[in-house]
Amino acid sequence: MKEKGRKVIAQNRRARHDYAVLEEFEAGVALMGTEVKSLRLGRASLVDAYATVDDGEVFLRGLHIPEYTHGSWTNHEPRRTRKLLLHKYEIERLIGKIREGGLTLVPMSLYFSDGKVKCEIALARGKKTYDKRQDLAKKDAERDMARAIGRAAKGRARSLS
Repeated sequence: MKEKGRKVIAQNRRARHDYAVLEEFEAGVALMGTEVKSLRLGRASLVDAYATVDDGEVFLRGLHIPEYTHGSWTNHEPRRTRKLLLHKYEIERLIGKIREGGLTLVPMSLYFSDGKVKCEIALARGKKTYDKRQDLAKKDAERDMARAIGRAAKGRARSLS
């Protein structure tokens, strides 16, 4: 029976904190058999991963997929460079945007989509420290407002003095 839906394997949680995401793409990943078996066990890390464009092809570097425990001499290297599968027009668009300057390709998540491994990559611009602080302050303010609204709805409103 064929798998349906989307099953997330790994997410890059720091990416949205460190980068301002402009556009997202879904790419297939060229993998070896033992890598897929290891991913089916839910084992992968996007912590140090990044994507590059070399000679008109997109590669995922730094993605850690641990060796398959039941693998033999055919096992894979955990941090090898893996090719991302995108349409030619998508690659050309990415090359154009990256050449504009200040933009990078960041892997956001790795997941199974209908039984095939996909990687969501984002075209992103790095945030400065003050941008990160502003985002955290904004998130804190929204959380405080949500709490106050929740308290008011329950009839336990506190005075802010």
